[in-house]
Amino acid sequence: MRVMGLDVGERRIGIALSDETGTIAQGRGVYRRRGLEEDLRFLAEKAREWGVERIVVGLPLNMDGTEGEEAKRAREFAEALERAAKVPVELWDERLTTAEAERVLLEADLSRRKRKEIRDQLAAVLILQSWLDARRNKP
Repeated sequence: MRVMGLDVGERRIGIALSDETGTIAQGRGVYRRRGLEEDLRFLAEKAREWGVERIVVGLPLNMDGTEGEEAKRAREFAEALERAAKVPVELWDERLTTAEAERVLLEADLSRRKRKEIRDQLAAVLILQSWLDARRNKP
């Protein structure tokens, strides 16, 4: 099953895609947001083009596990995307994925500009890979 993973921010959306076996997440780029309707149209088209059967959207919970305004926006986006793409959309805890992505990129000794370009994509990969691993490790 092919799955798309998204790290949805205010300005950019990081995109990841699993292989056909649903084992490995790979980055597919960063989409610069243009407005909700256009964003949904773009992502729904990519989901169809890539044969996606499910979409995983990062849910930005507070460190104590509660939901704030960002989580509410992520839920609303996920619901709208599910209607637009006509595939199930699932939310997945994304706590620390952006920080982890930044740490990995710093260790890779990339310039600040280069890190900014790919941080959202790497966060999407981390969200999707975490979801894939949890699914595979279910008893």
